[in-house]
Amino acid sequence: MGFSIALIVFSLLLMLLVLMHKGKGGGLSDMFGGGMQSSVGGSSVAERNLDRITVVVGLLWFACIVVLGITMKMNN
Repeated sequence: MGFSIALIVFSLLLMLLVLMHKGKGGGLSDMFGGGMQSSVGGSSVAERNLDRITVVVGLLWFACIVVLGITMKMNN
């Protein structure tokens, strides 16, 4: 039961984080100040941190799916 709730929470969080990323045309990150990027090159610190957080949440989401799959297989 706990992993099912965690999967729902991580799914919603992952959707929000992906939508906040800056794409070709901007994205929701522009609304929250992510569009104010310096012309020095590369990505800003906020964008790099957003990338790292998204990867970590994605890995946790994947781990929840694996654990739920294993527990469902063991129960059958």
